[in-house]
Amino acid sequence: MTKKCIGCGALFQTVDNTKEGYIKKEDKNKAVICRRCFRIKNYGDYQIVNKDKKNYEEIFDNIKNKNDLVLFLCDILTLDDSLMKLNDFKGPVILIITKKDLLPKSVKEYKLLEYIKSNYKLNIKDILFVCSIKNYNLDKLYEIIYKYKNSSKVYLVGNTNAGKSTLINAFIKSYSNSSSMITTSILPATTLDVIEVKINDELILVDTPGIVSNNNFLTNQLPKDVKKLSVRTEIKPRTYQMKSNESILIGEYARFDYLTDDKNSFTLYLSNDIDTQRIKLNTNDKLRNLKKYEFVLDGKQDIVISGLCFCKITKPAKVVVYVKENVSVFKRSNLI
Repeated sequence: MTKKCIGCGALFQTVDNTKEGYIKKEDKNKAVICRRCFRIKNYGDYQIVNKDKKNYEEIFDNIKNKNDLVLFLCDILTLDDSLMKLNDFKGPVILIITKKDLLPKSVKEYKLLEYIKSNYKLNIKDILFVCSIKNYNLDKLYEIIYKYKNSSKVYLVGNTNAGKSTLINAFIKSYSNSSSMITTSILPATTLDVIEVKINDELILVDTPGIVSNNNFLTNQLPKDVKKLSVRTEIKPRTYQMKSNESILIGEYARFDYLTDDKNSFTLYLSNDIDTQRIKLNTNDKLRNLKKYEFVLDGKQDIVISGLCFCKITKPAKVVVYVKENVSVFKRSNLI
């Protein structure tokens, strides 16, 4: 059996219902999606599949050496130095920034564009903000693809949950006669293998499994927790005027301790479903058993907990962050 699931790209198999690509034997001649994709689409029932990271790396390395156009999708909420991977591609690259609509409407697109250009030295053809759900800039992207593509195949790559499959589905709806949609969800590693989608005789979009970052907070979380932690609606920033020796608790997940004498402003950008609380540093040790990270900020810098939140801090500060181990925590200049 060599047929692939059109939803996630996994090869069909009838042996093990706990692994990717499973279908019932009686369905092997008519199935178009696997049981996992069927349950995601119809019941929101997500089955975690642990794939060897080497499989994703091999796919990524293979694409890097091609001359074909690459669309590199990046979620604006996970902006970090992984963008420098774009300079590794042999062929032309367009950077697609997704989920800008999840930031407050007051955040201007041109400001974010300036930020990306000034902080990351990228050898790419263009940068475009796209919202697949609202079809924002979809026609413009379609034109840019035809401007830079070297063959009929165009590859979509990027971190897991950046919106690759959602973008392809938007192209299917707008520019193709097909009714077959790729499986999407807010959970990581929904797409498991390469999927080729023919939009027309001149354009084939190639969906790829998302690059799974082991230092992202969402990695290895239970599905119910991923749903709570993931940003799905426009963020309502939470600003705290911090005094020395005060702390902020980020639900049950992280803690910020402020250790500078002067008053300072901390603005949190995270899922609206996560509770936050300001407390006295010395009277509450909650979450201090987690991994400790110390930062000295020059002012106008963010502290980012990859996959969970970022905190905009306006003045120089000494901050200690507590979060689970193996999560990337770093500082950068203010994104907003």
